[in-house]
Amino acid sequence: MSATTMHTDPDPFAEPSPARHAEGSSRAGPKDLPSVDGLLRLPGASALLAEHGHTLVAGEARGLLDALRAKALAGVLDAGSLGAESLQQALSRRVERRLAPRMRQVINLTGTVLHTNLGRAVLADAAVSHLVAMMAGPNNLEYDLDTGRRGDRDALVEEMLCALTGAQAATVVNNNAAAVLLTIAALARGREVIVSRGELVEIGGAFRMPDVMEAAGATLVEVGTTNRTHPHDYERAIGDRTALLMKVHTSNYAIQGFTSSVDEARLAEIAHARGLPLASDLGAGSLVDLGAYGLPREPTPQEKLAAGCDVVSFSGDKLLGGPQAGLIVGTREAIGRIRAFPMKRALRVSKLPLAALEATLALYLRPERLARDLPTLRMLVRPIDEIRAQAQALRPLLANAVAPRFSVEPVELQGQIGSGSLPVDRLASAGLAIAPVERKGAGRALDALAAALRALPRPVIGRIADDRLLLDLRCLEDAGPLQAQCDELGRILRDK
Repeated sequence: MSATTMHTDPDPFAEPSPARHAEGSSRAGPKDLPSVDGLLRLPGASALLAEHGHTLVAGEARGLLDALRAKALAGVLDAGSLGAESLQQALSRRVERRLAPRMRQVINLTGTVLHTNLGRAVLADAAVSHLVAMMAGPNNLEYDLDTGRRGDRDALVEEMLCALTGAQAATVVNNNAAAVLLTIAALARGREVIVSRGELVEIGGAFRMPDVMEAAGATLVEVGTTNRTHPHDYERAIGDRTALLMKVHTSNYAIQGFTSSVDEARLAEIAHARGLPLASDLGAGSLVDLGAYGLPREPTPQEKLAAGCDVVSFSGDKLLGGPQAGLIVGTREAIGRIRAFPMKRALRVSKLPLAALEATLALYLRPERLARDLPTLRMLVRPIDEIRAQAQALRPLLANAVAPRFSVEPVELQGQIGSGSLPVDRLASAGLAIAPVERKGAGRALDALAAALRALPRPVIGRIADDRLLLDLRCLEDAGPLQAQCDELGRILRDK
């Protein structure tokens, strides 16, 4: 082959030929880029190949070169970025980013204890330990150790759920929306379900009760008005096609003023007199009386079953403080029909949430220790004086990190339970308010600060209100991770 036609890869160790930019700075063109093979021959790349294998590293090398080529074609590629050390570092960063998990642990300083966007309930240590142990090897998910035969995964938690709620039977699905869908489909598919107009809720993610009825194949019959529903409204609506009466807890809003509704005890009388079942959807569903801990009361499954409900559904990852799950408890006949319905298999839970749920439910067997062992309840009842003291202790560290652009002051705050639980009630709390020293451009400065907090190795999530970034400390049981990141926060802000 003649010298004029022979093609060779650029030497990855050679400095690229600089092309002079209009302003005088060095710019590189596409021809200055090494090949994928040349990039992988760099000394630093060999360590990446040894640790991660050829497939991943070569793929990231191609991605890096594609990004550099796009810059070169746009005339904005700095020739200095094509040195051996710069290329090695860029490739290493791409590999690290590719392997870094998208789901990360964050510090919740929003003031919302059960924050849907931040994963709702934090699992108890006992639940985490049991989950890890069960995932590390085979387990008896559907194997009866007494008989040596195939078992039912519901049996792992059914006995405990019945003991805690007083139900005759119980089953579990992947969330409470699924629990409601399955209950309606199993008990009323092709027939009518009667619900008060004041209870046709919509929760996050556009989960709307009328749409759920339609998806379950049932016909919704609305009774009463938005603010007032009476027993005779239900009685007049019952007909030959009626299959189920349903009560829905309006957990994420409140209707006040001239109102009335029919409680479960009276509804059970109406339903059972006509041979119909009554279902109650509690949404959050606390297993304990929160009033005993000085918190606003929420209805419990125990109360609804005692009032005569045939089926009660509630969430596992809200006030219960466990993993995402939909818990369905009730009479043996109603739960049997629900469990036998074909849709149940599509909605069943896997071994991960079942392991965490079993360990969480076990905590309720020792109620005297619950406020200590269950993180959700522990954070809800955390003494306000303890939170104030924590704010005072953290202030100097945080003030030093954000100076001189921001000031930091301890403040009294109002938090909330979250995830649709007790939307009107507020939790007295305390924290830190960070405000820009310069009022001009305050909004942009606060957005930049919030972004810097999110960019920390363990992201910190607060909320912006009244021209301040508020850090509510109710959920900050361990201040160590926040304290350890103050220097990094200062560095990020200085670089902006």
